[in-house]
Amino acid sequence: MVVAFKIITLASTVEEKTVDLFKDTFTDTGAITVDGATLHCWKHGGHGTQTYLEVVENSCNPGFVSLGNKLGVEKLMGYIKAFGFGSKTGIDLNGEGNGILFKEDKMGPVELATTAFGQGISVTPIQQITAVSAVINGGTLYTPYVVSSVSDYVSKAIVLENKPKEKRKVISPETSATVRFALESVVANGTGKNAYIENYRVGGKTGTAQKVADGKYMVGNYTLSFIGFLPANDPEVVVYVAVDNPKGVTQYGGTVSAPIARSVLLSAIETLGIKEQEGGMLKEYSYLDVKYLAVPDVVGMSKSEATKALKDFKVKYSGSGDKVVYMSPSANTFQSVETTITLLLN
Repeated sequence: MVVAFKIITLASTVEEKTVDLFKDTFTDTGAITVDGATLHCWKHGGHGTQTYLEVVENSCNPGFVSLGNKLGVEKLMGYIKAFGFGSKTGIDLNGEGNGILFKEDKMGPVELATTAFGQGISVTPIQQITAVSAVINGGTLYTPYVVSSVSDYVSKAIVLENKPKEKRKVISPETSATVRFALESVVANGTGKNAYIENYRVGGKTGTAQKVADGKYMVGNYTLSFIGFLPANDPEVVVYVAVDNPKGVTQYGGTVSAPIARSVLLSAIETLGIKEQEGGMLKEYSYLDVKYLAVPDVVGMSKSEATKALKDFKVKYSGSGDKVVYMSPSANTFQSVETTITLLLN
């Protein structure tokens, strides 16, 4: 499964207004039959009735088949090609491939269905990064490059300089904003939870691709992937992680690749000095997760009032008196319930 294709199907759906992500629903029984072929959901028994936003959060294959059917071959393939798939991106590296897509005149119901969730096709990592960047940057596809500039060693004069080169506008800024919201919801509430970073807005999408050998799908052999970006409201960094046939783990992109992407994004935050964001989605925690909560502002409160307000955290006092004049970590940040909040008294 090509992880980016679900994002492309989502963006195309929002742009064409074929469904309302928040109101329209799809019932997933665990599989969907298309022209005699049965296509399965990763969850045995399915997800039941869900909104299309939940289809995205749950990475539900039958739900994406439904979205593809609503778009049709011509529209879906039109967007796929507009986002650069099937042709070279033009990056300044040798050996770039075109990838492999179905020919439109050869696409029947099954090919449309599998393309909608990214199966049966082949694309390059740089095509995926370039396309997803266009989806989340406001809708503009650019030519990617590696070398920013080349300078003369002696004179220091710049002899070659690359700048962002716009290819075309693919979707509207409004569609881009809606897709960013949906992908942030994937990380907060769906299959991408392992990429969630407290106090930062992360969006992303997981992928679990069954590998092919001699024209047949291999048993128990997968490529697990995750595309993530931050900040979700104003993206600066996009990361694509693919792990080839990992051993001794649950074979899902959300359990293997998403934590790796999280580590890369954390490094990017530190390296680029990306500041914390407000207004992000709260993560939907399971009983196994370490829970994070927003720290209430207790500066100005009495010692007893502050203790009561911080009942979910450990509290340590410094100084004497009965009034809180300073606190660390600061208020309104998300901290683990195991964090000790230090209060300075007057």
